[in-house]
Amino acid sequence: MTYLALVRHGETEWNAERRLQGSSDIPLNDTGRSQALAAARRLGTRTWDVLVSSPLSRAGETADIIGAHLGIDRSATYPELSERHFGEAEGATDYEVYDRWPYGVYPGMEEHASVTERGLRILDELAVRHRGSSIVAVTHGGLIRSVVGALHIHRAPRIPNAAISTLRHDGHGWTVLTINGFDVSDRATLGR
Repeated sequence: MTYLALVRHGETEWNAERRLQGSSDIPLNDTGRSQALAAARRLGTRTWDVLVSSPLSRAGETADIIGAHLGIDRSATYPELSERHFGEAEGATDYEVYDRWPYGVYPGMEEHASVTERGLRILDELAVRHRGSSIVAVTHGGLIRSVVGALHIHRAPRIPNAAISTLRHDGHGWTVLTINGFDVSDRATLGR
């Protein structure tokens, strides 16, 4: 069995201001650093073999804080773990986005199917590359929602900063165990 923890990065100033970040590289703020340490403490209840992240600095710093607490180094960054690109909406507040694009379609936005496809592809790659390991992957809320939505439920809940969702790969497919720390393993998995 391969065990995977998907961790959303800690808070940034743009999160606090309710701005769409997408692929913009916005660093953690002090709250985000505290959240990353709290996530590390929650992860500390088991042993971890591998730590990876998105290449965006907010995910990388979150991973490094987690790694320092767990005693493991981040071994790789994967572009496939990056957040969805929101095109012209990046940097806009929730209110600005709704005012300009009330139907949620932003010029230059990455398609949802593309985010899901690359997210599932990298998870499968990690399961093959690190078979039988326990992996922490620090990534982004949109990517986690897309993957969990594809594997477990059609519309996953919002993923808070530093939330942890866990999955297990049995050599044939993924099972979602928790979403945002809540046990969902007794519910049917769509599978892959």
